Amino acid sequence: MKYVLVTGGVVSGLGKGVTASSIGVLLKACGLRVTSIKIDPYLNTDAGTMSPFEHGEVFVLDDGGEVDLDLGNYERFLDIKLTRDNNITTGKIYQAVIDKERRGDYLGKTVQVVPHITNEIQEWIERVAMNPVDGTDKPADVCVIELGGTIGDIESMPFIEALGQFSYRVGAGNFCLVHVSLVPVLNVVGEQKTKPTQHSVRGLRGLGLMPDILACRSTEPLEENVKLKLSQFCQVPISNIVNLHDVTNIWHIPLLLRDQRAHEAILRVLGLWCVGKVPQEPKLSEWTERASKFDKLKSPVRIAMVGKYTGISDSYLSVLKALLHASVSLDRKLVVDWVPSCDLEDSAAKETPDAYEKAWDLLKGANGVLVPGGFGDRGVQGKILAAKYARENNVPYLGICLGMQIAVIEFARSVMNLCGANSTEFDAATKTPCVIFMPEGSTTHMGATMRLGSRRTFFQVNNCKSAKLYANANYVDERHRHRYEVNPDMVSEFEKAGLSFVGRDESGRRMEIIELPAHMFFVGTQFHPEFNSRPGKPSPLFLGLVAASSGQLEHLLQRSNSTMSSPTRCFPGTGAANVYKNKVMNGLPTTYFGNGSSIHI
Repeated sequence: MKYVLVTGGVVSGLGKGVTASSIGVLLKACGLRVTSIKIDPYLNTDAGTMSPFEHGEVFVLDDGGEVDLDLGNYERFLDIKLTRDNNITTGKIYQAVIDKERRGDYLGKTVQVVPHITNEIQEWIERVAMNPVDGTDKPADVCVIELGGTIGDIESMPFIEALGQFSYRVGAGNFCLVHVSLVPVLNVVGEQKTKPTQHSVRGLRGLGLMPDILACRSTEPLEENVKLKLSQFCQVPISNIVNLHDVTNIWHIPLLLRDQRAHEAILRVLGLWCVGKVPQEPKLSEWTERASKFDKLKSPVRIAMVGKYTGISDSYLSVLKALLHASVSLDRKLVVDWVPSCDLEDSAAKETPDAYEKAWDLLKGANGVLVPGGFGDRGVQGKILAAKYARENNVPYLGICLGMQIAVIEFARSVMNLCGANSTEFDAATKTPCVIFMPEGSTTHMGATMRLGSRRTFFQVNNCKSAKLYANANYVDERHRHRYEVNPDMVSEFEKAGLSFVGRDESGRRMEIIELPAHMFFVGTQFHPEFNSRPGKPSPLFLGLVAASSGQLEHLLQRSNSTMSSPTRCFPGTGAANVYKNKVMNGLPTTYFGNGSSIHI
């Protein structure tokens, strides 16, 4: 097993996750099997209880792991399926060591950070790196490890020590360290400054780690004399210094690395760049085509994103990526209009009239409306108003998780005249609880107690839009993260009033997908389809939303029907296992960016 460690220096937010993902893409394009591990030095066991304001979205894996958003980047870029163990946190490591101590595994020894914590980190990495992630039963050839935070952070010190020991443990030729740093330009001087990177490398070396490759972030391409200076003072060969300057879209990053022969530098360090061992030249034609296509898109499609975390785009990162995948596939330039749900409420008209007017202008100017998942009652009334606007004006609507639940609440209030209809999450004493707490949920613990991970949804109506978008599938497997559900005792009343529950779980009592049959596109899902979207295979429901918002839905549905003429079963994702499953089950041959209220992607 070969290991590539990606660290960061100077400041956070440099794009270590995208860099690590792009390195993985490059190595995979060379014919190597690649897996990824993300190390987060915080004490939380996982990301499940962390606020999106503080840490961005919580990404959910097939096994129910609630993990750092960077694992979403790994899955999207590499088209692999990771597990909760691919996200290492300080909390997990200390919990594992304490459990061993309580069992008596350390035979009376004094348990310390060194060697017990550091050994646990190394053993965890070695164990997880061997797990197959590409749908086959074969382990990876290379494991890309990203160390979260910045070199010098106190909380990351045990990991730095462990990784220093690990590099010696696996030996030369099996470990490559890529250090991502910043080369800023001071406006007053106007030249690229190398001193921050020099200090960052010095700090890294002082902690026992030597960078093999420098990945330098900058706004513009690095000047040659700057590279020479970095090489001299950081003691890194100039051929091992790569520049990651700002680009129009992140799909260019693997191409930037390839053009600077970064794969050669990495493979040399790993002992793979020699006669008979060179896998192949990286094949990135799909990435090249996709990046080029993105830059040429002209016709816009505007999607109003109505939520409570609109101030930080990372809070909805997977939703944004899924929209991007769908819009590029449909030859449309995506424009996301951020609409804070609180600003749509009647109270905002009195308290912040300008924000109220702006929010409604954005909503009414959009081609489609998306209400993503969320928790808590802040801004819920605004989301309900957005769903009502979309329903009454035949505007394409996609509600995800909470977005589906508030669509049900709005339908109950406006169409069924149940004025007190609500979710018990927002009003525990409501007399019309159309959304309720799931019976199996925990009322005492928050972490890892929701309905999590990949679950199966069975279509109840063959000719509904959702089933057609999933190529006439009998069922689909999608990822969940919720503790409230539509009240099954009220389903018959809803259906009599015209709301169709076209997807349910295996018991038939848990509602998974809703549709309004007479509406252009009004769909709500209890699951999160964004987590399975990939650049090469967009989520079907996001395709439906963007297609409906750009006048292409009819053509898309016809194309989906012609693809599969008989009922099928759909396994989202383009990994080897899912491609194989889809073919076998269906009888086929088996031979960075934006600010303000709008974001242009």
